[in-house]
Amino acid sequence: MEGILDLYGRPEDPRYPVVCVDETNKQHLQEMRPPLPLSPGKPYRYDPEYKRNGVSNLFMIFAPFFGFRHVEVTDQRTSIDFAHICRDIVDVHFPDAEKILLVCDNLNTHKLGSLYKAFEADEADRIAEKLEFHYTPKHGSWLNIAEIEFSVLSRQCLSRRIPDQQTLKREVQAWQDRRNQQRATVKWRFTTDDARIKLNKLYPSTEG
Repeated sequence: MEGILDLYGRPEDPRYPVVCVDETNKQHLQEMRPPLPLSPGKPYRYDPEYKRNGVSNLFMIFAPFFGFRHVEVTDQRTSIDFAHICRDIVDVHFPDAEKILLVCDNLNTHKLGSLYKAFEADEADRIAEKLEFHYTPKHGSWLNIAEIEFSVLSRQCLSRRIPDQQTLKREVQAWQDRRNQQRATVKWRFTTDDARIKLNKLYPSTEG
C-alpha cells in the first residue's frame, strides 16, 4: 500500500509518468419504444421495457498528474486485450517516457506474461522494458485512482441506456475529449502518514 501512496506523492515528471489502469463493463440496453424528451414541466421519460444487447468492456488509462485519460472500448478484457493496452500506453500515449510507472490491481491478466502471449518475444521485451508494474494490495483496489475516474465517467456518461458499442464509443470519446481539454484530474489527499494512523490495524505488530 505504501508503495502506491509514495508514487502519488512524487513530483510530476514526464520522464516517469504514473499511469493508472483499470477495467469495467457496460451492458447495452436498447429501447423498445422511443423515449419522450424533456418538455416544460415534464421530465425525460422512457419505457421500463428494454432489450439486452450485449456487453462491452472499457479500459481506463489515467495519468492523474497530467490530467490525461484515454478509454478504450473492447469486446473483452483478456490478457491479449491488456497487452495491446500496454503497447498503446508505451507507443501512443507516453512515447517519450523513460519508464512508465503502471498502477493496476492483481487481476490475473495484469502481468508481463500477457505481453508474451500477444506478441513475439522481441516486441514483448521492448514493451516490458518501458513498464514498471505497481500492484494495489488485496482488497485495496480503491488505491487505484483510475477507479475514481471511472466513477466520474459513470456519473457523467454511463448512467443511462446505451444501445450498442458504437454509440458507447462515440459517447465515451466525447466525454474523454472534454475532460482532457479541461485537464481535469483527481486531487489525491490520502498519504502514507494518513495510512499509518487511520489503517494502523493493517500493519504488522512488533509487540511480543
